[in-house]
Amino acid sequence: MSTPGTQPLGLPATAVEPYLQDLGPDDADITSHDAYTNGVPHATFQRLRAEDPVHWTEEQDGSGFWSILGYQDALNVSRDVATFTSSQGIRLEEMDAEQTEARRTLMEFDPPDHTRLRRLVNRGFTRRTVDTFEDAIRALTSDVIDTAVQNEEFDFVHEIAQELPMRMLGKLLGTSDEDGHRLVAWGDALLGNTDPEFTDYPIDLTDTEAFRMVPFRSPAAIEIFQYAQEQAADRRSCPRDDIITKLLEPTLDGSPLTDLEFNNFFTVLVAAGNDTTRYTLTHGLWTMLNNPTLWDTWKANPELTPTAIEEVLRTSSVTMHFRRTATKDVEFGGKQIRKGDKVVMWFNSANHDAAGFDHPFRFDLAREKNDHMTFGRNGPHLCLGAWLARMEIRLVFEELMKRVTRFELAGEPEFLRSNFISGIKHLPVKVVA
Repeated sequence: MSTPGTQPLGLPATAVEPYLQDLGPDDADITSHDAYTNGVPHATFQRLRAEDPVHWTEEQDGSGFWSILGYQDALNVSRDVATFTSSQGIRLEEMDAEQTEARRTLMEFDPPDHTRLRRLVNRGFTRRTVDTFEDAIRALTSDVIDTAVQNEEFDFVHEIAQELPMRMLGKLLGTSDEDGHRLVAWGDALLGNTDPEFTDYPIDLTDTEAFRMVPFRSPAAIEIFQYAQEQAADRRSCPRDDIITKLLEPTLDGSPLTDLEFNNFFTVLVAAGNDTTRYTLTHGLWTMLNNPTLWDTWKANPELTPTAIEEVLRTSSVTMHFRRTATKDVEFGGKQIRKGDKVVMWFNSANHDAAGFDHPFRFDLAREKNDHMTFGRNGPHLCLGAWLARMEIRLVFEELMKRVTRFELAGEPEFLRSNFISGIKHLPVKVVA
């Protein structure tokens, strides 16, 4: 590795601190979707971590919840599925028993049921299996980037960050590139169900009672269900080597998924299989645009890529929180949590906790200790697509750096209106060839 020089800050050239020029207000309402339309209000989370790391948070349209803001506390909650269950929902929305049962996805099961369902597709996402995809993903990546950089200016999200995960998801599911654009639109409507750009039925701005029984309370789920059943009928008559075919196979106990289980499983793959990787890629490039020395150092030192990717994942923290529900009265972090209380792990906060990361607002391409929680760490709910996401991010940056000297901002980024997903939905860039 070549030896980088030194920045005026006295830090190695692999690092920039602070990597965010604006941490936002320190008094934001972290439950409000509008609080994130200029980016994550890190100053608020920073203050709460220092003052009250297990914090009771009031809700305008809910019963309130415990915010778990520190790294170790979030890690402990994520691993203790006996005390903190996923089975009553993973988002802030409160559902009755009928809704919960109708909308249950893989993520709303605890072991052993979670394990039973996960095993249906787990082999398709192991590191060993994902490694076999590299040549195909690199070819897709090269094609996507070559097409995009023919233009001097373009929206990085639309032309690159969205396009590659969409095509890769289609190949895993066994669907066509033509259908991919429909899958992306549906996924946006699900995970962006609070942003008027992505749905005509933002859940806090319109009446969504008619959709209370479908995932994400979104009409897009109804369209996905219909599409899923069409794909299932096709695979039953002509099985293929794809995830849809695997989902239709009997589980270890010999019973196949019900139609509802299949529909909900398919829906969560569509929702999670595109948007999270897209927004991670975009956040990574946005960080480089704001701190050009990072791009130059990474480009000159490609051996930094493994640690750089983990730093992109940590600092982006695209899925900002997951909820659990207390199964019993428990003392936690000096607070008395009651049975039935909502308990919310804020990953974006935990990933910027000084107790878990040295200089958490330093973006360090060579950061060695980086056990971030972006994928949920090694608990039972570790992200199924973690290794695939890592590969897609790596290949995009590798292929970009082969072709582009650097990017410059060509306009202001636009952020997703959501307290759940931290996303940059538009990032206009100019190519410096």
